[in-house]
Amino acid sequence: MTTDGGDLHVRDYAGSGPAFVMLHGFPDNLRIFEKVAPLLVSEGRRVVLFDFLGFGGSDKPGRGYSFEQQVADLLAVADALDLDRIVPVAHDAGGPAAVNFALRHSRRTAEVALLNCFYGPAPTLRFPEFIEFFATPSLSALSRHFLRNPALFAELLQFQRAQFRAGLADDEQAEYEQFLGPIIDENFRRHGAGPAFAQMTSQLLPEVARNDQRLVEVERLDVPFRLIWGAEDPYLNVEVAEDLAGHLRAVTTTILKGAGHWPQIDRPGEVAQALLSAISAGG
Repeated sequence: MTTDGGDLHVRDYAGSGPAFVMLHGFPDNLRIFEKVAPLLVSEGRRVVLFDFLGFGGSDKPGRGYSFEQQVADLLAVADALDLDRIVPVAHDAGGPAAVNFALRHSRRTAEVALLNCFYGPAPTLRFPEFIEFFATPSLSALSRHFLRNPALFAELLQFQRAQFRAGLADDEQAEYEQFLGPIIDENFRRHGAGPAFAQMTSQLLPEVARNDQRLVEVERLDVPFRLIWGAEDPYLNVEVAEDLAGHLRAVTTTILKGAGHWPQIDRPGEVAQALLSAISAGG
């Protein structure tokens, strides 16, 4: 699918109702939804997965990556597929695109579902060390050095994996290694997501500050939200969900014990059930 910035890699699964359009964070791609998407399709729902520009199978223009560009990517997908109303389902750094799309296109937003996301600041919000390193302006020269050096970059990834695995049960830890690890590795080594990752992380803290100013608009937004949260996430923890819920007019929160930062991987059945019940409740 073609946009002004390049071609987007899109998977469109036929079904009825407002389409679930799933938004990955970084350094992920659409494959993080491969466990939950078939469960939604089997219930007759339309599901759309896509890679933001710079990630996965989408084009890599090399510049121009931004949170604004990601909102534009989402709109381009909805327009190209003639989706009148959608349910953005966002994970992690996909959260700002989902919420800001709803702010600008509320009539086209049936509901917003957020899975261990961030938007504005929250008292307990803590970004993973790997992300914080690349997002800190004073460390930009050093972080670029790590990004250019595959061995050093791999060490950072390995450290972060250990941090994410720490609170998980043995079976979830094994799943992390077998399913998620290769997705992230492939994103950098095969798909060349490094430039997009570097540009997006460099804008992370300013984006959170901008979204803080938008919270007044969010509080007036007449769109239902579903927060689906892995309880064992050491960074975007349950208190982040609770803080975000306090800014929403209509919200249902589902906390999944035993699930970590990627609840759609750790508990796909429960995430699918929460998404389907949210739509039913939201009309």
